[in-house]
Amino acid sequence: MNITYHEATKALNESIKKAETLGIPVSIAVVDTGGHLVSFARLDSVYGVIDFAIKKARTAVMFGVDTEVMGTIIAGADIHGYGMLNSNGGLLTIAGGVVIRNEKGNIIGAIASSGGTVEQDREIALEGASSIF
Repeated sequence: MNITYHEATKALNESIKKAETLGIPVSIAVVDTGGHLVSFARLDSVYGVIDFAIKKARTAVMFGVDTEVMGTIIAGADIHGYGMLNSNGGLLTIAGGVVIRNEKGNIIGAIASSGGTVEQDREIALEGASSIF
């Protein structure tokens, strides 16, 4: 199962609304279960956070957990954490990447925000992810 373009844009739009209410410039990425970009928005954010948003979304979907959970796992992985972070073109375990599940609880993709604080990024991503189910 994969997120559809319609679902991805719905999640993206809900996250955009949340970012606008917070008044912060962010980049937001939605990926499918293969980690491929499905939809994206750059809300006047700086260039560097574009890559961060995509990497957070890819990290969440590849490991099947939100990035803040993966960050905790990596922190306890010692030397093995380096390999995990540098696999698949580089991953990012900072909060703000959230898995997207369908009504049956299956992972269909992930969404991530970057550009705010970790709490704001997580809040923005959660808003989009929760709009799907």
